[in-house]
Amino acid sequence: MDWMPPRRDVRLTLDRGRWVSLSGNTPRPPPQASLKSGDVAPSAFTINQPDTHMPFLGAHMPAAGGLHLVFERIAQVGGHAVQLFTRNQRQWAAPDITDAEADAFAAAWKAWGQPHVFSHGAYLINPASPDDVLWRRSRDALGRELLRCARLNIRWVVLHPGAHKGRGATTGIARAAGCLDAAFEQAGTVAESVGVLLENTAGSGTALGADPEELGMIIAASKFPDRLGVCWDSCHGFAAGHDPRDQAEWNRVISRLDQAVGLDRLHLIHLNDSKTALGSRVDRHEHIDQGQIGLPGFATILNDPRLAHLPMVLETPKEKDLKEDIRNLNVLRGLLNGAPPVA
Repeated sequence: MDWMPPRRDVRLTLDRGRWVSLSGNTPRPPPQASLKSGDVAPSAFTINQPDTHMPFLGAHMPAAGGLHLVFERIAQVGGHAVQLFTRNQRQWAAPDITDAEADAFAAAWKAWGQPHVFSHGAYLINPASPDDVLWRRSRDALGRELLRCARLNIRWVVLHPGAHKGRGATTGIARAAGCLDAAFEQAGTVAESVGVLLENTAGSGTALGADPEELGMIIAASKFPDRLGVCWDSCHGFAAGHDPRDQAEWNRVISRLDQAVGLDRLHLIHLNDSKTALGSRVDRHEHIDQGQIGLPGFATILNDPRLAHLPMVLETPKEKDLKEDIRNLNVLRGLLNGAPPVA
């Protein structure tokens, strides 16, 4: 039998745009699904919540057959957090969310009963592009993504900060911040509850975001810093030279994140092993404990009390039966302090 974290039921309801506990004992900081009162999302549901000293573990799920099916798939692997693409991540063309899609998504989300749902922006988007045509296409695509997430009541869009294409980091940072601002303005008040999580990168080529300081500079340059946060990817960080296998080095990484961004802006962790070596600057995801990071590195991340409240999702390869996700999640659960061995 697959082991699952200790649970307790917590009854939540939507009050003035925030999920609150009906029991009067909210065990964590406010969940990420911050919405407007009266929105389509489930207004009250029961979540089967892991122990409060353990992170919410989950995975990126395919939306083939319908966006609502990501909840069936994440439930199949016992996940407590999910990430998805709201539209094809490798195409510019992306239709709006239909009423039928929004209704099915809300019903499936309510049935799943967890608050942590994230969207990942399209890979084509390059906010830092020096090319005006591509910059405008990136702005428009991000603006539409914000509107789709608003329709689905998804609080955060994860986004790569882009590449400056040889124009230099300073120019790239200014372009990226300007693109984010323009997308927020274009989406308007309809999407004002949706924010962007800038994801750290492996630093290949001219990509921005390999270090916490660049992420912090983009946020500082934006007119909407309150709508920006950070997602930390373990594989990208490792490829960029940030090593979680050593506790002292990991403490330095967290300290840099705190100083450059603020840990209160860290809303999501991507848990991926790395096919490539420390500092390789090459982004290649691998299954947990089958890459260069290994169990010691993930044990460090999972048991860091500064991250204990965060959702953490896999972005590792999988087949339709999702057995790889089940295996990876069980390996991660087995690394949590106080957890019984994985069956």
